[in-house]
Amino acid sequence: MTMLEIKGFGKSFTIHHLNKTIPAVSPMDLTVEAGEFVGIVGKSGSGKSTILKSIYRTYLPYSGEIHYHSAQLGKIDLTQATERQMLYLRKNEIGYVSQFLNVMPRTTCRQLVQNALLEMGESKESAKSEAEAALKHFEMDPELWDSYPKTFSGGEKLRLNIAMATVKKPRLLLLDEPTASLDHQSKIKVREMIEKLKSQGTTLVGIFHDIEFMEGLCDKVFDMKDGKIALPLEGVVHEG
Repeated sequence: MTMLEIKGFGKSFTIHHLNKTIPAVSPMDLTVEAGEFVGIVGKSGSGKSTILKSIYRTYLPYSGEIHYHSAQLGKIDLTQATERQMLYLRKNEIGYVSQFLNVMPRTTCRQLVQNALLEMGESKESAKSEAEAALKHFEMDPELWDSYPKTFSGGEKLRLNIAMATVKKPRLLLLDEPTASLDHQSKIKVREMIEKLKSQGTTLVGIFHDIEFMEGLCDKVFDMKDGKIALPLEGVVHEG
C-alpha cells in the first residue's frame, strides 16, 4: 500500500518587502510505501526541511499534491485538508521530530510525554507507564523528569522531542535531523527506536547529514541538490 504520494510538489518563499521570490523546491514526485523508511540527504538550504514541513502542513506548496493514506480519513490531499483534519492527523497519525523543542511553558518533561499519549485517549496509568519507559530508553536522567525543559541542554531537548513523537507510535513519522546534537550513545538509542517502530509498521521519512547513521537503515535514500530531488543513492540502504 502506498502511504504517501507526492505529485508535482513545488515550493517557493516570497520576501514581500524586497518584492522577491526565492525558489525552495522545484516540482517533484515522490512515493513512499507503507512501512518504508525513505531518507533524504543534501546540503543546508537544498530544500530538505521544506519537504517535511509541507507534509506536516507547516508550509503550503505553490503547486502539486501530497496524498496521505489515513487510517481514519482515507486517502487525503494534505495540501487541501482542513485545519481540523490536520489537527486530528498530527495528534493521532503523523509525528514530527524537529531539531528544536517548542513546548508549553511550565510543563515538565514527564508531563510532556504523558500528554502526547493522553491526547490520543490513553488512560492516565498507561500514559504514565509508557512515558517513563520512553524517558528511560532515551536515558533521560530521572532527576530531570519533573523539571522544565527550558533548563535542558540541546541534546536533552532533542531526546525529549524524539520521545514525545515516538511514544505515540505514529503511522507516519517525519524526522528532521533527529541526531543533530546527540552523542554517539544517544544516536544508538534513536536508531534502536527507529528500528523498533519500523518493525511495527511505522512509515518514516527523514532528512540527515549523518550518512553513517543511515547506513543499512533506510530502504531508499534520495539526494537533494538546488531544490531538486535526485535518483536514490546506492550503498546506504537497508538490504533485505
